[in-house]
Amino acid sequence: MHRKSSTVRTSRAVTALAALLAGALALTACSSGDNDKKSNGDNSEPSQTGSTVSLPKLNGASLEIAAVWTGQEQKNFKQVLAEFTRRTGAKVTFVPAQDPIINFLGSKIAGGQPPDVAMLPQPGAIKQAVQRKWAKPLGPEAVKELQKNYAQGWQDIGKVDGKQYGVYYKAANKSLIWYNAKVFANAGAKEPKTWKDLLTTSQAVYDSGVTPFSVAGADGWPLTDWFENIYLSQAGPQKYDELAQHKIKWTDPSVKQALTTLAQIWGKKDYLAGGQNGALQTEFPASVTQTFNGGDQPKSAMVYEGDFAQVNIGETKAKIGTDAKVFPFPAVGSSAPVVSGGDAAVILKDSKAAQALVTFLASPDAATIQAKLGGYLSPNKNVQISAYPNAVQQKIAKALIASGDDFRFDMSDQAPQAFGGTPGKGEWKDLQDFLKNPKDVAGAQAKLEKDAAAAYGSGS
Repeated sequence: MHRKSSTVRTSRAVTALAALLAGALALTACSSGDNDKKSNGDNSEPSQTGSTVSLPKLNGASLEIAAVWTGQEQKNFKQVLAEFTRRTGAKVTFVPAQDPIINFLGSKIAGGQPPDVAMLPQPGAIKQAVQRKWAKPLGPEAVKELQKNYAQGWQDIGKVDGKQYGVYYKAANKSLIWYNAKVFANAGAKEPKTWKDLLTTSQAVYDSGVTPFSVAGADGWPLTDWFENIYLSQAGPQKYDELAQHKIKWTDPSVKQALTTLAQIWGKKDYLAGGQNGALQTEFPASVTQTFNGGDQPKSAMVYEGDFAQVNIGETKAKIGTDAKVFPFPAVGSSAPVVSGGDAAVILKDSKAAQALVTFLASPDAATIQAKLGGYLSPNKNVQISAYPNAVQQKIAKALIASGDDFRFDMSDQAPQAFGGTPGKGEWKDLQDFLKNPKDVAGAQAKLEKDAAAAYGSGS
């Protein structure tokens, strides 16, 4: 069985965070031109922050860090690495990885060339790295920095068998829907608070001549996030935890109810840009950009995904907070869902330099640099909210930090990677098949349970 995070979570806390986020995001229109200039101003040079973490001099040291990040996200992270080099003298090389990263690392390790540090996007992947004796425990300096800057819940999901292996450098709020403000204004549509409201809003947008949603069906992971938000809100936190650990089966009636609800949008061809077939050919970046390109006649009015969608919105002419706005994922049940994700730094080759890099990544110094560049959210509670470049991002960050230990981590990221984190397999593939044929709820449940049973049984 997959290890459950030791974080204690309550439905009341989830409701409170959702309420805070809803209130915060009502201020999205407050994003100013000055903030926009600030976010675009200094991208060519590493941002400088006041030093709060002590790092050793490492002149002559050379390190590799692997992550699946691409495009602007990778470019921004390299500025963080440049600051580490400036402070320590150590040269750091970014190694582009592919999903699933565990397979990528396996081939590197088999070839005798593992990176020193890897950014692992799933607690399940951290556990696998430990089980395969790849991961090295964090040293006392990294642990001290982590304990100083992180809520206990974020520390705990980086532990395996009580020992600290991961530093969650990057977080995500995955309970957001971004929308084209011009389309909403033309349609007379309002930000929905409930699932029923969302269906009403979708119909109003459709009646105005614009397709309601872009769905990134070519990538399986956004589909799992759609399901998780509906399931958490509808079935509740306890069921969510049980399904995440496979203590209940995917053939459970609660899963049937969530898939049936999901089909209210996925099952309407006219509600999806390109219909089901078009959605299955749409990768995540395109799902975002086509929502904000095209003036008041884009390919879609809304796109679901986390705060990190801002990176892709930045590739369009839309201004966040003015043209591109956001609302919390609507409540399907009694409370709105709050699902989080993240990427953890894990040491694969233990050395003074590797420990220093992870210590730096656990500090507010590192996170502040990337926070200023936008499209990034840190679980580090000592990053100043003012570091984020616009009002939208500041409010999302404030809500995440306010949650403390009370959050639900992405369900598929808690699963064995064979089920929850592999393109073309497991939950990713099963939900792609469901998107193709949303009427077959029972068939989707059977596939999901078969694949879950195999993956949880083998622990892979």
